Amino acid sequence: FEPVTKVGRGVYEKTRADDPAFKALKAEVEEFKGLDAKPPSVLVVKLGQDGHDRGAKVIASGFADLGFDVTSGPLFQTPAEAAELAIETGADVVGFSSLTAGHMTLGPELVRELRARGAEDVIVVAGGVIPEQDYAALTEAGIAAIFGPGTDLVSSASDVLALIRQKRGRNW
Repeated sequence: FEPVTKVGRGVYEKTRADDPAFKALKAEVEEFKGLDAKPPSVLVVKLGQDGHDRGAKVIASGFADLGFDVTSGPLFQTPAEAAELAIETGADVVGFSSLTAGHMTLGPELVRELRARGAEDVIVVAGGVIPEQDYAALTEAGIAAIFGPGTDLVSSASDVLALIRQKRGRNW
């Protein structure tokens, strides 16, 4: 058996259809696409033996509903496999979700794997159950942003879009 990972679309948008912040960010993403000729792209991955993928699926769906080009990686990837997939898909950002305390080894390893492949411009962000006392070490290891439990999806998507703009030299 091999599970099929796909990005659900439209579900998150239905719940936020009247939310001014959601609408404004969706319009910003559309503007970004028009100015940059390529939508902001995100790869959402689950690294290691962590099979708890509900949060990653919600994030992937929400970002897709906002207009991001989203790829959802398969479960149980190694950092090397995730780095290869990021390069293959042309991801601006790799977001890894952690629930089982693998973030301190798997996140920095993902950054190293991207750098080893010449993809140091790919931004790595983390989400999930990550204790605040680990944030500084992860940031020092190259993780650009960390989104803990309860982080608002629109707020995190806005932060990710800002990171992509900065990377592409688009700070408007």
